[in-house]
Amino acid sequence: MLFHDKDTVIGLGIMSGTSLDGIDVASVLFDKGRCTLRHFESYPIDDDLKQKILDACNPETSGVDTICSLNFELGKTIAQCVETFQHTYHEPLDFIATHGQTLYHIPSSTDHLVRSTLQIGEPSYLAYQFGVPVVSNFRVMDMVAGGEGAPLVPFTEKILFYDEQVTTCIQNIGGIGNVSVISKDKQKEVIAFDTGPGNMWMNAAMQAFYKKPYDKDGAIAQMGSEIPELMQDLICDPYFNITPPKSTGREYFSEAKVHAFCKRYCDRQEDLIHTLTKFTAYSIYRSYQDYILPHETIDRIVLCGGGAYNKTLVSMIQAYFKNNALSVVTMEDLGYSSDAKEALAFALLGYNTLLGNVNNCPSATGAKEQVICGMITPPHRRNT
Repeated sequence: MLFHDKDTVIGLGIMSGTSLDGIDVASVLFDKGRCTLRHFESYPIDDDLKQKILDACNPETSGVDTICSLNFELGKTIAQCVETFQHTYHEPLDFIATHGQTLYHIPSSTDHLVRSTLQIGEPSYLAYQFGVPVVSNFRVMDMVAGGEGAPLVPFTEKILFYDEQVTTCIQNIGGIGNVSVISKDKQKEVIAFDTGPGNMWMNAAMQAFYKKPYDKDGAIAQMGSEIPELMQDLICDPYFNITPPKSTGREYFSEAKVHAFCKRYCDRQEDLIHTLTKFTAYSIYRSYQDYILPHETIDRIVLCGGGAYNKTLVSMIQAYFKNNALSVVTMEDLGYSSDAKEALAFALLGYNTLLGNVNNCPSATGAKEQVICGMITPPHRRNT
């Protein structure tokens, strides 16, 4: 399709994750099959817009008029971020790929709801303003093909991080945690799934108690102690008994649950932050013990996402795996950027969409077959 006659292509990847910590923009150079990060910026989401998104994610506070308006408001905000990015770097763009903001994700049908997913952030703003094709809405085709529409980044991680010497687990800790197992045996399919909550519950508790968006360096968690009865309840969550492929999100690990914890333990603020941090570490360890290590010998775990900067969380994860013959490192230890990885991944997904290449990973999502994910909004061509 597009770009077959070009040796080099430059695209933008845009990501806004479950943690709502910012709109990430990465410019990526594609050169004869190789991709290289050129520039990266993260733009904060203002508190008013963040609250609108949170309200829209909750069926009790949302409505069709809210979602209709918010789709355009967020699309315009994303375009403003790209305008700022372009003012700084002046990239000669060939395309843009944007994940959008997930409002709701239903990986399995219920009595009243069918399997579905919804990401907002109207891509027409980008196509109109910057005059290049825009790829968005990546998850729906995988769901139509029988998958859960998540996780999508394993397709890119095998391209970016395959190493014939080591088997690597790429453990992302964003709002939700997810893992991709990249075997040194190139013939093996990628194992990938959501491990449980990442930063989302910790961040919600920090906001409730301290009016801060996150626990910088894990400093508050470091001062607290485990609440044993809460930890015991958390580790019994039925999500951990579901066999992969599986995915989850804010719909299941909801902020309403965190608010109930905050009310119950209002006089043990540091202890609650500590316990929620330890639960994220445990959810990662439990997922590996149950669903990865019985099938694969792991050489290293590479942590990425915002959670990789939480020193207390990282030390907790390392402590859980201390008896396993593997290393636990961060993306930065390998010379990569934890912050930029997801935005870069969507640039790579969008590039393959525009080439007409399949770009999902059925072993991760449960889809019946490989398909081309992503919808294309054609560029606006101004009269000159």
